Amino acid sequence: MAEPTRIAVVPVRDGALPAGAAETVAVAAGRALVVGSGARGAVEGLAGVATRTRWWDTPGFAPGTWAAALAPLLVDEDMVLLPGSPDGRDLAPRLAALLERPVLAGAVEVRDGRVATSCFGGAVLAEHHPRDPVVVTLQPGTGPAHPHPSGDDTPAGTTEELVLDAPAGPEAEVLEVLPPDVATMDLAEAPRILGGGAGLDSAERFHELGEVAAALDAAMGATRVITDRGWVGHERQIGTTGVVVDPRLYLAFGISGAVQHTAGLGDPEHIISVNTEPHCPMMTMADLAVVADANATLDELAALLGDGAAADGGASAERAGA
Repeated sequence: MAEPTRIAVVPVRDGALPAGAAETVAVAAGRALVVGSGARGAVEGLAGVATRTRWWDTPGFAPGTWAAALAPLLVDEDMVLLPGSPDGRDLAPRLAALLERPVLAGAVEVRDGRVATSCFGGAVLAEHHPRDPVVVTLQPGTGPAHPHPSGDDTPAGTTEELVLDAPAGPEAEVLEVLPPDVATMDLAEAPRILGGGAGLDSAERFHELGEVAAALDAAMGATRVITDRGWVGHERQIGTTGVVVDPRLYLAFGISGAVQHTAGLGDPEHIISVNTEPHCPMMTMADLAVVADANATLDELAALLGDGAAADGGASAERAGA
């Protein structure tokens, strides 16, 4: 019996690979189809991961048109994988509809004919053993631990440019693409995150954390104990039972570092942790460990940032420059 075929479809914008792109290509055994503006440049970011890459450089973001053009190329593939980024989640169901196959969304593992997906906010892990072709979205941070090679800027394996005619059909007109709002953007896409845990003492403190994060052009996240208390929405929960992230910078305020949380952090380039317990897991992981009360530290940071963030989480300090 022939081995089921896999291919990764990676949507890009302005040559930037989405979160989880390299992991998805690695799960697809190095076979990739890159589509979007700057696709040729994005291929170089898959060096050492992709072994055979086809790319279609096409302007804008038109998932309906892309799906119609790409579906004939994918009809013989047993498993079409996409990163679980916003654009990947937008393109996946359109491809699935045209290919007349189901979507397994939010996969955390794809191996040996088994697909495990996270359901009900991470409370349930569902196992699937697909016998028919499927489309799968893979959560960022859940693929191979180190899909990116270090110091390798060579082109990614063999590459081939695709010249496709975009079929006519209904497509929403894009009037403008706005930059992401750090307060509401998908945590999986955030390059900088300020996370808060049980060491922060109130729901108001997380409002303060969000304002400090916005002033630093970062997103705000939290641990499960905080979302269980209802202080922060579940979409802000970081960890294997929440959102799996992979920021370049992670600042942890009052987070001890339970394995369910740290396993969902990906591989940040820099970690800063503030905690009164110097030997907790989060502090031992940190590049910079600050032994201090997280609440007081957050107040001081808010005051230093002045008009960029209000120190209103019970802070007595006035805004700097006010």
